[in-house]
Amino acid sequence: MMERTLVIVKPDGVQRALVGEIIKRFEARGLRIAGMKLMRIPRETAERHYAEHKGKSFYESTVAYITSAPVVVMCLEGPDAVAAVRATMGATNPLSAPPGSIRGDLGLSIARNLVHGADKPETAVRELALYFTADELISYERSGDKWLTE
Repeated sequence: MMERTLVIVKPDGVQRALVGEIIKRFEARGLRIAGMKLMRIPRETAERHYAEHKGKSFYESTVAYITSAPVVVMCLEGPDAVAAVRATMGATNPLSAPPGSIRGDLGLSIARNLVHGADKPETAVRELALYFTADELISYERSGDKWLTE
C-alpha cells in the first residue's frame, strides 16, 4: 500500500553531518522524497508534535532538544512507507537497534537517536500536517520504481 510518512533528522543528526547518510539509506530502501526542508522547529509546533507525551517526565527535555538546533523534515512515500521507515531507523534505543539500521550503525544514546519517524499511518498524516502544506508535497514516479514491487 502506497503511504506517506514524516521523517525528521534530529538536531544530533544535523550537527554530526549525517543528513546525507540518513537520506541515502531511505532512498536506497526505495522510498521517494515527496518533500524536504531544513528548519528550526518552533516551540509551539514541537509542543503539538509531542502533545501525547505532555506530563511525562521526558516531555520538556524532548521539546527543548528538538527545538535546540536545525533539523531536516521530510515526507517520504512508498509502499508501506511507515513500516519501511521504522525498520530502516531501527529501535528507539540505538543499543537495541540491529546492525544495518540507522540507529544501530550510527547511534549510541536513546536521548540522541538521530531520527524520528511516525509510528503508524494515522500519526504520519497528523505529523505531516504540522510541517508541510499540501502544495509543498510532490508525487512523482522514478524510472526505477517499477523494480521495487510486483
